[in-house]
Amino acid sequence: MDRSECLCPARGIIDIVSKKWTMCIVSHLDIDRPSRYNEIKKGIGSISPKSLSDTLKLLEKEGLIKRIVYPETPPRVEYLLTEDGRDLKIAMLPLVKWVQEREGQSSDGDFC
Repeated sequence: MDRSECLCPARGIIDIVSKKWTMCIVSHLDIDRPSRYNEIKKGIGSISPKSLSDTLKLLEKEGLIKRIVYPETPPRVEYLLTEDGRDLKIAMLPLVKWVQEREGQSSDGDFC
């Protein structure tokens, strides 16, 4: 086997989760209650519109969120976590808890 080859199954998801805003967006979204773009932006705060848009597109492409477009004028777009997105959110909780404990923060269930 070539040593330059990585067989780690987590590598792909780590590339996604390591993006600056991924954990914040996943934290903000839910599987049952859709969120609109401006709600996500307001909930996160300091994210730029381009970063939010790019990250939402990546998460949708990876199957972690679902984008729902309603045929209205003006168009209404909502975002939900998929089952995989929910599972990712649950899997990230121990890491977030560890960071919060390490930094002396209270655990309120939100990553950002």
